[in-house]
Amino acid sequence: MATESELHAALELPRGGDLQSTSRKYGVTVGTRTEWRHAFMAAGAEELKIRQEDLVDEQGRRQKRVFAELAMENELLRERIRRMEDFKLFCGGGSRE
Repeated sequence: MATESELHAALELPRGGDLQSTSRKYGVTVGTRTEWRHAFMAAGAEELKIRQEDLVDEQGRRQKRVFAELAMENELLRERIRRMEDFKLFCGGGSRE
């Protein structure tokens, strides 16, 4: 886990900080500072990947729920049609195909 100084240093360059001056400010070599930056960026990319996977999982759950609701509604409508046709036959109102 990065220290607070490492996080601040990693955020300075994207905000317009200079690599040399940022390294001096935190008392580290440019190489160390660059390693911090790469670690920070990798952690951010991993977090985005995890969030994307969570979003895909949530969308899948939502789609399954909608599909189940539509299937149930379809089944209820089919049953209603069958009952209406049965009633129509019972009352002598036509033939069932």
